[in-house]
Amino acid sequence: MFYAPRTEPHGLPHDPFLALVAPRPIGWISTLSADGVRNLAPYSYFAAFSTRPYVVGFSSSGRKDSLVNVEATGEFVFNLAVYDLREAMNASSAGVGPEVDEFTLAGLTSVPGRVVRAPRVVETPVALECVHTQTVPILGKAGGEAKNWLVLGEVVGIHIADEVLTNGHVDITRLRPLARLGYRDYASIDTIFEMDRPRA
Repeated sequence: MFYAPRTEPHGLPHDPFLALVAPRPIGWISTLSADGVRNLAPYSYFAAFSTRPYVVGFSSSGRKDSLVNVEATGEFVFNLAVYDLREAMNASSAGVGPEVDEFTLAGLTSVPGRVVRAPRVVETPVALECVHTQTVPILGKAGGEAKNWLVLGEVVGIHIADEVLTNGHVDITRLRPLARLGYRDYASIDTIFEMDRPRA
């Protein structure tokens, strides 16, 4: 099949685009509101964008609490969503008001970051403390009013649990990170393989 998404319906029961760019890492983003309320929410549009400096980002569809909090405080934490925390991650996705603490809602423990004040999920083996660098409105070719925003942050603190390190390497099979596949589908990574780059 082929369709031009700006002008043609896809004709399928659900939007296939969400399942085509997959797997996607989940940005489990924790923030603190200007009033001190903890917030935790998963974002399926998340990625690492550079290494010098380390920069990660998530895309917010609408001006959700995470975006508002990041812009108000200048901080956020990426918490790695892993298989053992899948139910808690899902619970934190509930569409609740800004006064609701999703850490409590999901039954999770938090501590403030070492470099930032934003909280992190104690139960996850990996967390990246970030300072906000920019918010970029996402627009189509025709322009118009933004409905999605890319939130970027520089990583200023990295937490790695010792038990996921094997011979000095992060062991993905011990982490079992979750990935979003589209629809209601998720996957966890527990198998890896190596490939050497070809020499020129």
